[in-house]
Amino acid sequence: MELPALSNHSLVLLWVQLAALILAARTLGALARRWGQPPVVGELLAGLILGPSVFGQLWPKGFAWFLPPGHLQGDPLLTVAALSLVLLLVVIGAETDLPLIRSLGRAAASVSALSLAVPFAAGLGAAVLLPATLLGPHHNRLVFALLIAGAVSVSSLPVIAKIITGLGAVRRNFGQLALAAGTANDVFGFLVVALATGLGGAGAASGRLAVALAGLVFLIVVAFTGGQRAVDAMLRHVRRLGPNVTGSLGICIATALVAAAATQAIGVEGALGGFLAGVLLGRSRFQQGEGLRHLDRLSTAFLAPIYFSTAGLRVNLADLASLPVLASFVVLTALAAVAKFAGAALGARLARLPGREAFALGVGLNGRGALQVILATAGLATGAFGQQAYTIVILLSIVTSVATPPLLRSIVAGWRGSEGEQARLEKEERLERNVVVRGQRLLLPSRGSPNSLVAAEVLDFAWPSESPVTILSIGSAPGGERGRAHDTTTVADVLANRQVEQRHVPSDHVLDSILAEARLGYGVIGVGAAEEPVAGHLLSPVVDDLLARSPIPLLVVRRAHGMDRSLPPAFARALVPVVGTAPSRAAQEVAATLSSHLGTALLVMHVVTRPPAAAAGVVVRSAPALAGGPGAGAPSPGPGEPLPAGAARTGVGPPGAGGGRSGTDAAHGVLKEAEALAHEHGAENVQTNVRVGMAAGPEIVLAAEESEADLVVLGTTVRLIDGRPFLGHTVEHVLANCPATVAVVVLPDPSVAGTGGGGMPAPDPA
Repeated sequence: MELPALSNHSLVLLWVQLAALILAARTLGALARRWGQPPVVGELLAGLILGPSVFGQLWPKGFAWFLPPGHLQGDPLLTVAALSLVLLLVVIGAETDLPLIRSLGRAAASVSALSLAVPFAAGLGAAVLLPATLLGPHHNRLVFALLIAGAVSVSSLPVIAKIITGLGAVRRNFGQLALAAGTANDVFGFLVVALATGLGGAGAASGRLAVALAGLVFLIVVAFTGGQRAVDAMLRHVRRLGPNVTGSLGICIATALVAAAATQAIGVEGALGGFLAGVLLGRSRFQQGEGLRHLDRLSTAFLAPIYFSTAGLRVNLADLASLPVLASFVVLTALAAVAKFAGAALGARLARLPGREAFALGVGLNGRGALQVILATAGLATGAFGQQAYTIVILLSIVTSVATPPLLRSIVAGWRGSEGEQARLEKEERLERNVVVRGQRLLLPSRGSPNSLVAAEVLDFAWPSESPVTILSIGSAPGGERGRAHDTTTVADVLANRQVEQRHVPSDHVLDSILAEARLGYGVIGVGAAEEPVAGHLLSPVVDDLLARSPIPLLVVRRAHGMDRSLPPAFARALVPVVGTAPSRAAQEVAATLSSHLGTALLVMHVVTRPPAAAAGVVVRSAPALAGGPGAGAPSPGPGEPLPAGAARTGVGPPGAGGGRSGTDAAHGVLKEAEALAHEHGAENVQTNVRVGMAAGPEIVLAAEESEADLVVLGTTVRLIDGRPFLGHTVEHVLANCPATVAVVVLPDPSVAGTGGGGMPAPDPA
């Protein structure tokens, strides 16, 4: 069998068309962005300029070669455009947050419903009155009315997202509601396309509609059950050995094409398959974000410009020369803008949102583009639209999208939102800046030991409640049959306030099992130290090897010496040494967030190390001790006063042997930044202290004993010395000698972790 091949002329023409469309679309898209418009406006205008409206008028012969008569009826350019649409909608689907609609509750439901119902009803009424000359060759008024109503009522999620992003309002309340409503609009728009294509052609009597809708329901059910599990399994498989962006991207594209083929086979637009595939891919916890970002970049550079500019090629402004067509365009555009604004604003007011927020939603949801192109193309494909109706719908989307950004910008200028919204935004920005305490998934390997119970407690108090936890049990329970899991029920109970997954791996290779799981998209590994020290190892054979090979940060917890119960009653006082490095900041994040949740008194200390001769008789100024601890309420030495006999070696002193005011300023600066960070994370009872001594480790242990701290939090970067992990003399001394519970945040060795810890400075070797 010989496969058909394109002629040389056809290939030359295709390459020229693609090059011209991409150059024009990218240029006009960049100009649109500079003028505060979404790039889709420039991309549609690029097609309009290269189409019969401009190019065809300026150089008829050149245009006839570039786009021969009838050329857009099944030629290779449309094939490329169809592929571009499917892959473009994968990105849109992956960005679609279906739980967002549920999480925003009544407001999202009200805004979404009325922002669709009011303009859809208005569009149906207008479509009935539009002149019959706008109908396509099939003269199907019902399908025509459905598609017109859809074009009038449906917002475009990618356009709304670009507008909201451009304003820096993605996480604002109105931004989240606009995205939630945009998601509902997209889903509704695809349902309209499915209904219209099902009704198109032979009509409902033929049973085509029933087959299409039944097939669509079946596909959706399969997609969100077996399909989701299949996607998860494939994505998990490709990253089992670590990050695999190429493999992830390949699965994204293959999934989209299979889904598009399935929806096309039941008589529904294949673009819906791409959208469904994107939703499944975006929902998978094993998805590698970089893979979708690559597809998003491809979409920005190639897919979107090709699809939207190709859609613009079909627009001919000469179609508006007829007075009835021009009047129809003006009426529909005005109706779309007013009805959409009224519906969204009414929904917002019924949900008791502030008037300014209602206005912002009414304007913001007027962003149109992608769905209008899909609806208009479906109208041509089903024969419900004539060329003039297609032109009206495309121009309608351009006009309303152009008007939306400046109007919305004027509404939100200088508006910061409620105090609650500002607090939420500040928290999100803080988590984004953090080194380790973020909203990522947490991994807790555990056999139910007391140390892993305390590790679970620290994770629970220090990380946001939105962070899910996987408790990983490996091997067989003592005395049990092979493959029987360890009992981690008590560990799960500690984490009862968050989403918990319990997994068991019946393997004797504990380290390999932990590392394999850690590669699947976790942010931190929490691990309890060995109950008894193991000769020749820092913590235990498994934990030492994990420190040496982990690609992500670890939180290693060793419970207090002599603890006679599984968990401490509470962490009343916490001590965190600070030195101004990234590992030190990570430890501060853990301690401060825990303090904000429990009300734990927090002592932030800085140790100045100096030789004995320099430390003798040092002049210091002591900071107050923790409330309730030894020394609380005792008067502090004034400036220039020596330490009284028997006093703790605390106070502010220069870090160098020679002393000097600059050293004092540096110590104050480190503590000032640390105190500000603690308050930023919600800790209220914060005190600072500086100790002077020969080595940091003994000073930290002594400070913990004097302040009666029941938790010490340290940060470090692991280094490999002769292939074994080294956490620094300070951390190892505290782990071995401090009687309190010790939690160590360990950032990976950049040379081992790659992306896990690159760019993070190593700790001071003290």
